[in-house]
Amino acid sequence: MVSDVHGNARDLARAGDGADALICLGDLVLFLDYADHSRGIFPDLFGVENADRIVALRTARRFEEAREFGRRLWAGVEGDRAAVIERAVRKQYAEMFAAFPTPTYATYGNVDMPPLWSEYAGPGTTVLDGERVEIGGRVFGFVGGGLRTPMRTPYEISDEEYAAKLEAVGEVDVLCTHIPPEVPELVYDTVARRFERGSRALLDAICRTRPRYALFGHVHQPLVRRMRIGATECVNVGHFAGTGKPWALEW
Repeated sequence: MVSDVHGNARDLARAGDGADALICLGDLVLFLDYADHSRGIFPDLFGVENADRIVALRTARRFEEAREFGRRLWAGVEGDRAAVIERAVRKQYAEMFAAFPTPTYATYGNVDMPPLWSEYAGPGTTVLDGERVEIGGRVFGFVGGGLRTPMRTPYEISDEEYAAKLEAVGEVDVLCTHIPPEVPELVYDTVARRFERGSRALLDAICRTRPRYALFGHVHQPLVRRMRIGATECVNVGHFAGTGKPWALEW
């Protein structure tokens, strides 16, 4: 089980060793590495100094200044912005999906571009979003993406659309999402020093349907990685880009 891969294809290629299946909870793309500002699409285009600047603005929650700074940088780039980003994302997706073992079950993260996944997912990779599947005799439900934030990442959806996908999944043994339930200890990032967006609808679904596990990522350095909500064990499966270590679910 991995989440927040963010370009770590080397470790991803070994993540499924010894497992019956690999589950990926999204964020394959690396746009900007907040720990190493030299890595990602942004510094490749604009350099490390500009990456330092935009990280500082975002960390200070000066989002409008960050957007204006970004607009000035993009004004100096030849070609359509969306096309430039898509080319860079395609290059990363080709590498990421080639590293997936068979079988892999995956859903989208908030920085992913879902329309491209069907072009790169091979026969051994099953992509699910608002859907369920049986793995090893247990029913797994998958809900991808994130909720809307000032960061405006590519796959952010409305609270209503997110809740509808949870409703479509229904009762499962293991509920797999990219974002965590809206619990302060699970959504607070201790390094970024901010609360990320969790889902109240997800918390309600956990309390109502009582899955055995609720697994997620999104928050890279959470205050708490694991806690029980009623009958459900809630686990942040980790920031795979930084650790290179998958989390194992056994029964």
